[in-house]
Amino acid sequence: MAQAVKKGDTLPQGLEVTRRPLGRQRLDGVDLPTDEMVLNMGPAHPATHGTVHIKLTLDGEKIRQADVNVGYLHRGFEKEAEAHTWAEIFPYTDRLNYVSPMLNNIGYALAVEKLLGISAPKRAQWLCMIVGELARLADHLTCMAAQVMEVGAFTPYFYVIKCREWIWDLLEAISGARLTHSYVRVGGVAADMPENFDKQTIDIIDRITKVIDEFDALMTRNRIFMDRMMHIAVISGEDAINYGWTGPCLRGSGVDYDIRKVHPYLAYDEVDFEVPIGINGDNMDRYLVRLEEMRQSIHIIHQCFAKMPEGPVAVDNPRVMLPPKREAYNSIEGMINHFKLVVDGIEVPAGESYSYTEAGNGELGFYLVSDGSGRPVKCRVRPPCFMQMTAMGDILRDHLLADIIPTFDTLNMIGGECDR
Repeated sequence: MAQAVKKGDTLPQGLEVTRRPLGRQRLDGVDLPTDEMVLNMGPAHPATHGTVHIKLTLDGEKIRQADVNVGYLHRGFEKEAEAHTWAEIFPYTDRLNYVSPMLNNIGYALAVEKLLGISAPKRAQWLCMIVGELARLADHLTCMAAQVMEVGAFTPYFYVIKCREWIWDLLEAISGARLTHSYVRVGGVAADMPENFDKQTIDIIDRITKVIDEFDALMTRNRIFMDRMMHIAVISGEDAINYGWTGPCLRGSGVDYDIRKVHPYLAYDEVDFEVPIGINGDNMDRYLVRLEEMRQSIHIIHQCFAKMPEGPVAVDNPRVMLPPKREAYNSIEGMINHFKLVVDGIEVPAGESYSYTEAGNGELGFYLVSDGSGRPVKCRVRPPCFMQMTAMGDILRDHLLADIIPTFDTLNMIGGECDR
């Protein structure tokens, strides 16, 4: 039986051990080229989340070229919007970024309100900020949970996902739905917060703060995690701007741009928070920016409860807002009003508008065109993660095959809004 050769063993006469180098080989001082390999990664790959296809050209394990295709989902949101009333579109916005649907609701509602020339009551605006920041927390938690799990850290994944479940409990309590909420309305919100919602929320976000600190201690200075993240997929602030990046990815490259600060909407100009900025523009900085943004979202939520005024949560305008159920059921005026808004939709003045908000991945924009009827002529979405994905092939070049997954995770591609 053949035995393994150990260090120090004397080999039989006439035998020698030959070590063959990987990649390029040399013969008499001359480079012998090896063929590059074309490898298709995804869309049937768990780490590409079922939608992304990457055509890789590899030299050994080094990436020479990466052709990224974000398709294979085809949500069809923009075409669906043309066939539905302004109010019926809200459930479709939930399914764009299904990790933080409340932020989609808010962005779309503000775009329609801009065309109408109205604003939601102050209390409704503060409520939108609360549910929006809770959604941002859920978005960042999901992003980082998937990221650490896909580089091998399974235990912290459970630490983080339990926090997301707590947030979903809160959003279900205020909206009635756990994942796709359809809570925001044109001119306000569907209902005021339930009793003791403020106390429950503060209790949960205080618990989440402790878990974030535990997660930070487990991962941020972990030697293996640092090696997988630092100096990988570096992009400068100038290049990030040229690619159209926004949100945590742009801020990770050192660009101080947050729409909540630069172009405040709702009541963001009445709360105090900081915008975390990266230095190196690598995977680690994008991770750190999201980590700190979660703490800032918690700080904003505390201020919202402290400053939120009393008052209505929807505009008192029968041409925009559905009447109370008791009026729809018990008066002819209420029934007709309800019927007209449901069947014909809100009559939005003819014109066009573009409204943009700071979603979980960056600038979420809605470009709307109205002809004065109850349905939009056009509802165009600017999804933030689509811009991030356009740069993925370039920032992966000359890195290793193993660097694809952590890079893809820091870009946080959400299929629903990317292939809308």
